[in-house]
Amino acid sequence: MYSPKQRFDGTTFTPTGRGQAVTARLHSEVSRRIFLLIVACLYFGPSVSAQTSVASAQINGTVFVSDSQGPSYVPGVKVTVLSSAISIEQDTNQEGRFSFSGLTAGAYTITAQFPGLEANQSITVETGKPAHIALELKPSAVKTEVTVTAQPLEVKGEAPTQTISSTMVRDTPNQNERADNVLALIPGVVRGPDGRINIKGARNTQSGALVNGANVTDPATGSAAFDVPIDVVASVQVISNPYDPQYGKLAGAVSTMDTKTSDYENFHFSVQNIMPRVRVRDGSIFGVGGATPRMTLSGPLVKDRVAFTQSVEYRFIRTPVNSLPAFQRDMTFEGVNSYTQLDLNLTPKQTATVSFSLYPQKLKDLGLNTFTPQASAPDYHQRGYQVYAQHRYVVGQQGLLTSQFNYKLFDSDITPHSEDPYRLLVDTTEGGFFNQQARRSSRVDLQETYQFAPHHFFGEHDFKTGVDYAYSEYGGRQLYRPVEIDGVSGTAIEDITFTGATSSNIDQHEAAAFVSDHWTPFSRFTTDLGTRLDRDSITDQTHLSPRGGFRLALTSDDKTILKGGAGIFFDRVPLMIAPFASLPGRTVSILGQQGNVTSSTSYSNQIAGGLQNPRSYAWNLALSRQVVQGLILQVTYENRHTTRDFVVSPVGNASSGVLYLANKGKQSYQELQVSSRYLIHKHAINASYVHSKAYGDLNDFYQFFGNTPKPVIQADGQGRLSYDAPNRFLVWGELKAPSKLTILPVFDTHTGFPYSVQDAYRNYLAPRNTQRFPWFSSTDLQVLRPLSIPFGDRHIHARAGFTVFNVFNHFNPREVQTIAESPRYGQFFNNAWREYRGKFVFEF
Repeated sequence: MYSPKQRFDGTTFTPTGRGQAVTARLHSEVSRRIFLLIVACLYFGPSVSAQTSVASAQINGTVFVSDSQGPSYVPGVKVTVLSSAISIEQDTNQEGRFSFSGLTAGAYTITAQFPGLEANQSITVETGKPAHIALELKPSAVKTEVTVTAQPLEVKGEAPTQTISSTMVRDTPNQNERADNVLALIPGVVRGPDGRINIKGARNTQSGALVNGANVTDPATGSAAFDVPIDVVASVQVISNPYDPQYGKLAGAVSTMDTKTSDYENFHFSVQNIMPRVRVRDGSIFGVGGATPRMTLSGPLVKDRVAFTQSVEYRFIRTPVNSLPAFQRDMTFEGVNSYTQLDLNLTPKQTATVSFSLYPQKLKDLGLNTFTPQASAPDYHQRGYQVYAQHRYVVGQQGLLTSQFNYKLFDSDITPHSEDPYRLLVDTTEGGFFNQQARRSSRVDLQETYQFAPHHFFGEHDFKTGVDYAYSEYGGRQLYRPVEIDGVSGTAIEDITFTGATSSNIDQHEAAAFVSDHWTPFSRFTTDLGTRLDRDSITDQTHLSPRGGFRLALTSDDKTILKGGAGIFFDRVPLMIAPFASLPGRTVSILGQQGNVTSSTSYSNQIAGGLQNPRSYAWNLALSRQVVQGLILQVTYENRHTTRDFVVSPVGNASSGVLYLANKGKQSYQELQVSSRYLIHKHAINASYVHSKAYGDLNDFYQFFGNTPKPVIQADGQGRLSYDAPNRFLVWGELKAPSKLTILPVFDTHTGFPYSVQDAYRNYLAPRNTQRFPWFSSTDLQVLRPLSIPFGDRHIHARAGFTVFNVFNHFNPREVQTIAESPRYGQFFNNAWREYRGKFVFEF
């Protein structure tokens, strides 16, 4: 789903000589900046680290809860080591143990967080003297004194995993302050030219999306369809090729989002963005450009037993298409996000979380662009809510049983502005949008997962097993109106007509079971082995998905790590696909110069050979090394091949034809990533280079039957996928400056996205997606400072600052004219200009 809240990264390319010269200059400038950044990192990085490198220290510990039977050690608890310079996380193993090594001697704070419970300690550690501590989880914080050092920045587990903490989610430059926007800070994750997030070469509809472990995709389309206020987000994570078999119903990566545990001890209240942004046109102010106030309250309801979080935000955003007339260029979004969470401490061994989310939205002029004016763009309206509950029970001394319930309702409508004839001209579009939709969908999901106590047999085995059942329903109505295609002269050259409106209803039962074993035969080597069994009532198929991974410490100091894995994944079947045969048929008529029909072909819709679940094979290898204190380098290679993808393609003769939906699509993705993280004093810098290739069939289902369907369907072809960016360099971080200033820069540059050349009939004139937009390059910057404002006999905490997007005002157009007969063929449009924002947050 395209949303005006999402920021486009697309740029354009002209095949003219002048365009090539401009592109060459852009390449030169980008290359110069990259070279200077690399030289700076190589020159200053080693010299600074050499000055600060010291002998390392270590801290070991356990996390437990107490009851009448004594202590019970808790697996899966997030433990964080904090100092003025670092923040490193680790989960406890099946025995509730954790260990941080390779740290600098000094003072640290250690926190342990488990839903509804927490523990804090401050500790001081000396070189060569490992510290040992025990953290007891309680509803309210326990704080004492202690000291430690820093652990290598190494991703937990065997699958490529990258996490962004709540602080960075909150503070990095984020044009629309949505949690999913920060996914673009992860190497291999790009926002495509359609505004959607594409993770590790997979389409938006092929990746999993979880919030607190619950599936939050739209049952109808498979796209992520959930939005929570950014203030309640604890972390955002991407797992590429998740080898843990508890992850299923995806062909690519999975994004996970966890919310913060409510505060059992004190009340906290924050409010921000209370001042609206003005809309500036032709140098003057005309109304409101955006208003995004949000408020969050968290605190105890019953001392040490029940705590709550309530966050609500209102969004009114006008997003301009800068190449359209000044007062006809705005997409208008209006929505409310409300999130309510209760955290319950039931007994020393039992905790629970219950939440309710509400997210109605309206988007006026969906898909507005240079070639589709407001009158021809439809309106989008969604309504939905989610009810979620999770119960956690520590069984015996080291077992953990997790039960989860999730219900999601998601309705959406696509509505044209008028019933005027829809006309595709060479340079623009006229009339009301040709498609009208009404979709109603829901899903209920039940999960049970059990982690066994460790078993010792030729090493240590940590077994985990679980079952999952989901029931989904979909009801939809589709109406298509006639489409006229006009040539260069402005006369009709083709007509497309459709049969009458159709309705469809379908339900789906999905069941899954998995088992896994985290085996540590010796201290420097661990493996994850498991398999998943899935059953889908739509395809009437059962699939077995074996997966495995390993982690090997190549050196005794645990500073050089080799990881890898391989697995099979089966994707879900979104509910809009199953009733494809019942959608309206179409007739394509070619017209002569006098408007007479010279040929006509009627197409019916058919599913070729029955539906199957798409399947992916994936593997990866990663080598990481702590080069010096605070500097970690990692090289990763990933490879994924997807088969049985859903593609649409017409086959016809002079008078009749068939529009086939078939599982014949293929995709491939290869990625070589070189990344680093440098922690020095209070600063953190992340840098990465990704060389990748996303290739496959181009006629995916949702281009023609999604939220903004295309009326013309040509034969399927293969090529670079629309979001393919072969080269990307990304740098971002957090820098502490004098006067308590925090500077958060983001530099992102990548190869332009591919596009195809067409004629007036929308036929492709060459192999598809062989042209390229010019290089995209953007530098965003946010500067923040904490404030303390006197208020009576107390002080109000606040944060103030400003944000600049596209600091250097680099030319980043979002659209290109692809019609060869157009006098504007190859020209760039809709540039993303430099933009300034203020920021002020009150915290009580």
